Amino acid sequence: MTIFSVQHTTIYRYARPVSFGDHRLMYRPRDSYDQKLLSERLVVTPRPKQVRWIHDVFGNCVALVGFSGQARELSFNSLIRLDHTPQDVPDFQIDKAALTYPFAYGEEELPDLTGTITRHYPDQHDAVGRWARQFLSARRSIETGRLLMTMCYAIHEGFAYARRSENGTQPPALTLELTRGTCRDFALLMVEAVRSLGLAARFVSGYIYVPDRDGSTTLGGGATHAWCQVYLPGAGWVEFDPTNGIVGNRDLIRVAVARDPRQAVPLSGSYEGEAEDFVGMSVQVNVTTEPPLANWDLVEGGAAEPPTRSGVEP
Repeated sequence: MTIFSVQHTTIYRYARPVSFGDHRLMYRPRDSYDQKLLSERLVVTPRPKQVRWIHDVFGNCVALVGFSGQARELSFNSLIRLDHTPQDVPDFQIDKAALTYPFAYGEEELPDLTGTITRHYPDQHDAVGRWARQFLSARRSIETGRLLMTMCYAIHEGFAYARRSENGTQPPALTLELTRGTCRDFALLMVEAVRSLGLAARFVSGYIYVPDRDGSTTLGGGATHAWCQVYLPGAGWVEFDPTNGIVGNRDLIRVAVARDPRQAVPLSGSYEGEAEDFVGMSVQVNVTTEPPLANWDLVEGGAAEPPTRSGVEP
């Protein structure tokens, strides 16, 4: 059992005072048996007109923030503390019928899983599907847990992690072609690969604890992180982090789950003004087991989306 503190700050900067549209935040972790929110504080500058909390269609906590007036800088500063119970070695207590692949989901679960089984991205030559099928045994069946762990480790060992300034997530077929990407790209690749095999998978956005930023080989720290979950009857939604080759929830803090990465953007919003009014943004994320330090790591861009001008495509 570990107490994590997460400091997450995003700052938007403008060349002149602008008006802000509504902003949508997904910073608050999901309460569950393995992580329990102890405290949460959100400071927005300039002071918002309204902050309203809702649950989205997936049960994620979403803050809807409204503004009045104008400013040259907009900042969101979130501080959370949570009790986290790590599972270093996942206990795959899978139902007997699903211990080996292929298997079929039960009639009661299938209607709720359909949206997470269907592939969401074009793959004209089925490159992702062919890549996924290489992990199947030449025999008629293979252990389900071994299949998924092998796929997760294959991405971790065979793909190069590379930050990029472009927004959004690469199409899985492109990530496969380039053999490089961000944590969001790797998570989406595994999601679509698992779906190509007829299994249910979903995208997860959150944070990762990096014990030693200077000497650690853990990737994705210093910003929001992303991985995936696969639904296994009897075991439920199981975590797979292909960026770091992690199976189980060790050092992973779930904030949002979704069918698609576009439904789990940590922060998005708009402003009224010209395109050139927006001069940049910065994201600071620090995850510690002690109270956050003052000198955070600075990451330009991060996973938050640049603001859009009202009524105008970015």
